[in-house]
Amino acid sequence: METAELLVRLGGVHSLGFAAFHLGFWKLFGWKGALARLDPVNRAIVQILNLRLVYVFLGMGAVSLAFAHALTATPLGRALLGFMTLFWLGRTLEQFVFLRIHDARVHLLSALFVLGATLHAVPLWLAR
Repeated sequence: METAELLVRLGGVHSLGFAAFHLGFWKLFGWKGALARLDPVNRAIVQILNLRLVYVFLGMGAVSLAFAHALTATPLGRALLGFMTLFWLGRTLEQFVFLRIHDARVHLLSALFVLGATLHAVPLWLAR
């Protein structure tokens, strides 16, 4: 297996891990009580956005595991890798803009976002 394809598959595992993490948000962050303090519209928006992220992560994870070669060898695949690279870079920047908390867990998440960007960007560079 080529290095680029291995990294794409690892990116798929990374995406599946984030899908599982987001599915745990209700319990992890006590959303039943925490979101009850929001108005119904904002409560719904938070949960819908979270479920849509789970969908994106599951989809990207499945595509990465099933079509690693196509993601590195076709223009459409490379565009998708570029899209996910920008997704993770943007998420990393948003971490510093919106979540200004000095906590080891937040820093670990930031590192995992950078890892996601790297796992999608390096195969692009290798496939040139």
